[in-house]
Amino acid sequence: MVTSEYERRIAARFATFDQDGNGYIEREDFSGAAKALLAEFGTAARSDRGQALYIGAEAFWQGMAGIADRDGDQRITREEFVNGAVKRLRDTPERFAEIARPFLHAALAVAGGGDGGVGVEDTTRVLTVLGVDEDLARSAAAALDTDGDGRVDEEEIVRAFARYFTVPE
Repeated sequence: MVTSEYERRIAARFATFDQDGNGYIEREDFSGAAKALLAEFGTAARSDRGQALYIGAEAFWQGMAGIADRDGDQRITREEFVNGAVKRLRDTPERFAEIARPFLHAALAVAGGGDGGVGVEDTTRVLTVLGVDEDLARSAAAALDTDGDGRVDEEEIVRAFARYFTVPE
């Protein structure tokens, strides 16, 4: 049962990962997100960037499953997600960041051309493809550009991603 405000926020974020809306986070949600990003940016799955994105998605899935899939059935329920995030990640957001980093790094390469950063507009596209409402995606992308250079770099994204999923707001 979700009891604290923090747990309610984390439970609401479950839908971000449950890309197909079937009530579980599964490997297919991660590979589906990779496929959608590749399609959005016109990148071939068999290209180096496409393969890196799929490898990053698999690594992210494996890390998430290792933290949250308590019964080992290769799918994460909302309760498992909340408990995994609250009990294992709340005090160590850097661990979550490292689990997500390969996927985020590869997503930036797909969206930004591989130079380690991506423009705010392309960051908005990435967030929208991943299921974030377009207006929220636009404001979030702008906020991610913490140094005001018009680009979002890997460290800005990794820190924000970990904070969004693991630190009370």
